[in-house]
Amino acid sequence: MNNGRGEAEVLATFNDGYQYSKTKLEESLRQVMALKLTKSSKDAAVVKREDVDLIVNELGILRSHAEKALLESGGELEKALRALVAS
Repeated sequence: MNNGRGEAEVLATFNDGYQYSKTKLEESLRQVMALKLTKSSKDAAVVKREDVDLIVNELGILRSHAEKALLESGGELEKALRALVAS
């Protein structure tokens, strides 16, 4: 189907017929980067790696769940642990 625009540059074509185009990949990357820029750097600084490791090892939960609990508790380990145990 020709809509007046040139065909997108295909980066990879797979056996099942799916393709990755350069245009769509760049657009997705811009969206991801915009999301990262809108997150405050404060959130990244609040969560300590040691706290995440402690929660993951002691409670046996996914790292992403531990990080989320710490972010929601403002980086306070005790609050995060209480919230996770109560849930």
